[in-house]
Amino acid sequence: MSDPISPLESLGWDPGRDAEFAPHRASGLMPGRVSLEHNHVYRVMTEAGELLAETAGRIKHQAEGRRELPVVGDWVALRTGGSGARATVAAMLPRRSWFSRRAAGRETEEQVIAANVDVAFIVFGLDKPVNQRAIERYLTLVRRSGAQPVIVLNKSDVSEDVGADVAEATVIAGDVPVHAVSTHAAPGVGVLEQFVAAGKTLALLGPSGAGKSSIVNRLVGEERLPTGEVRDWDRRGRHTSVHRELVMRAAGGLIIDTPGMRELQLWEAGDDLDATFDEISALSAECRFRDCRHNAEPGCAVKAAVAEGRIDPARYDNYLKLCEEQTAMEKMRDERALREQKRKAKIGSKALKAMQKDRDR
Repeated sequence: MSDPISPLESLGWDPGRDAEFAPHRASGLMPGRVSLEHNHVYRVMTEAGELLAETAGRIKHQAEGRRELPVVGDWVALRTGGSGARATVAAMLPRRSWFSRRAAGRETEEQVIAANVDVAFIVFGLDKPVNQRAIERYLTLVRRSGAQPVIVLNKSDVSEDVGADVAEATVIAGDVPVHAVSTHAAPGVGVLEQFVAAGKTLALLGPSGAGKSSIVNRLVGEERLPTGEVRDWDRRGRHTSVHRELVMRAAGGLIIDTPGMRELQLWEAGDDLDATFDEISALSAECRFRDCRHNAEPGCAVKAAVAEGRIDPARYDNYLKLCEEQTAMEKMRDERALREQKRKAKIGSKALKAMQKDRDR
């Protein structure tokens, strides 16, 4: 029989985290993990229980973007206040994994959805046709994060042909597991238990109405998160989650539920795009040009495979679309970095002039 784990270990603490925290412990700070964020106020789990906290002004001032502020799943160093006072997030520990997308709106900014996740369920509901193109996008996001992806097809009880749906998702999943489940009928969600373990963190991602909160409630063993009733007229669920939230299971393990995303624009894909479209990546070596973009270049082995029916044209089109998005995103990131560099230079120049004036007085 194994020894019981400590409260911090149940939150995912390990010797590596302990070493990272050593300087903060020497300063009298307390470790904690962010479980909820709302209007820049954080609920943080600690070995002493849950605390409310706000980020120190220094962190806000030094942050170059929202990605450098705490999110659900982050480990932080807290300075506790007096009786009834909110704690202060004095520092953040390095993230081991994180999900990033382009923030909604016109600004080119990275939004971190959740951090320090071990396994990610990509959840889609079988009350709609299997969306291979959306699954490809989510797969790239999860691979980029560093978490292990698992495709979960929920609402199998309303599917007309579960086997065909699983086969359709498996075609683009590669070596990623695909599981069909239901929170209302057999086979239930028992097959997903294998991915939840003490001290490990699971996150659920996917579109609105896929039933992510219902899956969390089944895995936790209680109605912990609000869920929407299925509409009678089209058998589709309503979107209910409005915040990302980290919850603990009595049986061990942590789960992060996330609101459905109407728009998932990848912040950065890198080599993980090649991993999602591995058959295209494998054929790239046969192209005439080493830097072939598989679009308009002559002698492209990928285009030849599409023409011969060896690569699905819709999958190929989605690959090109994601590549074009990444090219445009890189340009926007470079432009943003240049603007930020000019802004800092302007601030530095003003500060230098002010110092010179003080000396001349």
